[in-house]
Amino acid sequence: MEEFASWRAEGRRHTHRGHQIFWRDGGTGTDGTLVCIHGFPTASWDWHAVWPGLCERFARVIAPDMIGFGWSAKPRHYDYTITDQADIHENLLREQGVARFHILAHDYGDTVAQELLARDAERRAVDDDSLMIESVCLLNGGLFPEAHRPRLVQRLLASPLGPMVGVLGTDRTFFRNLAAVFGPDTKPSDTELHQFWLLWCSKHGKRNGHKLIRYLAERRKHRERWVGALQQAQVPVRLIDGPLDPVSGAHTVRRYRQLIPDPDVVELPKIGHYPQLEAPEETLAAFLEFHGHRVH
Repeated sequence: MEEFASWRAEGRRHTHRGHQIFWRDGGTGTDGTLVCIHGFPTASWDWHAVWPGLCERFARVIAPDMIGFGWSAKPRHYDYTITDQADIHENLLREQGVARFHILAHDYGDTVAQELLARDAERRAVDDDSLMIESVCLLNGGLFPEAHRPRLVQRLLASPLGPMVGVLGTDRTFFRNLAAVFGPDTKPSDTELHQFWLLWCSKHGKRNGHKLIRYLAERRKHRERWVGALQQAQVPVRLIDGPLDPVSGAHTVRRYRQLIPDPDVVELPKIGHYPQLEAPEETLAAFLEFHGHRVH
């Protein structure tokens, strides 16, 4: 737990709409700025296993806990949306004086990255270079609503029973549901599951689960914009996927190959929903190879 505690202790704070956003900052390399965007229901801690390798390569690595997640604020009366989470990243980058950046995203973070890509295209259309994406690498996530297979607990959270499901959810139920999306040979340890639970529950966070899960409906509503952003991306994009993921595994890869022109895909055999935790060395290698060959 020492590394987990130090991750929090070394974090910084950014203010968004009057609320405190936790974020980590690192980097000793030369390859610009990388923004890491985490998934649901976890936080920036998801990147800890690949963090040293990322920081060695990039001059800056920025990884926020989005609002409602991890060690960031979790206001009870708040309209949690993908567009607002995108605003957090853009505002933080502007505050830090960053104009160009790369993206590494996972799960819920993929959808945020798609919104950021859509905005990037809009800025390029009017020659606005105030904030520009240089590349995007996506890990397992619901890129296409028609190919996404939410777990039962996600469907319940999104139903009228959502508020009760979130509040009454126990650590045992959480552990079981989260472990189920990992590969059969790469399950998280009890310690890791406990860390994820702490991130979810801190600041009474689980009471907001039914609000955060609204991103499933947002994906359907904004499908044309967000899928279009991938199809018309003006920067290099790679998908790294654990095919054994029941939520967004091999079936998502198939859909990606159908819809995305000249698809750049790396599949990691025997891996599930969390490649960066289940196979950190392979995930880092696939990301850095993409960055070295497709981006430069």
